[in-house]
Amino acid sequence: QVQLVESGGGLVQAGGSLRLSCATSGRTLSNYAMGWFRQAPGKERDFVAAISWYGSSSNYADSVKGRFTISRDNGKNTVYLQMNSLKPEDTAIYYCAADRHGMGKRAYEYDYWGQGTQVTVSA
Repeated sequence: QVQLVESGGGLVQAGGSLRLSCATSGRTLSNYAMGWFRQAPGKERDFVAAISWYGSSSNYADSVKGRFTISRDNGKNTVYLQMNSLKPEDTAIYYCAADRHGMGKRAYEYDYWGQGTQVTVSA
């Protein structure tokens, strides 16, 4: 199993930046592609970004392209989500997740999940 713990969330003004971290333990991180999802109140859990096993490729939701960057450091067992130019509509709980099989864009494709970290962007 893989344990995932997110951190770095908080309250920020529109236009600001945050960097989320996802610390992992258990199985070797490089065995998993990693993703970030988010869920706003009353809404489904939506795909944000994903990164391949060694970080050579990534993909993003259209709503965050050019503003968010996913990265990973397998040596530190950590995945990051750098979020710039934040907007109020980015407000949500952000989750990281591990997928053995690929960089999926659907939540059901992921095998392990963290508990989430709250990001709130004020106007």
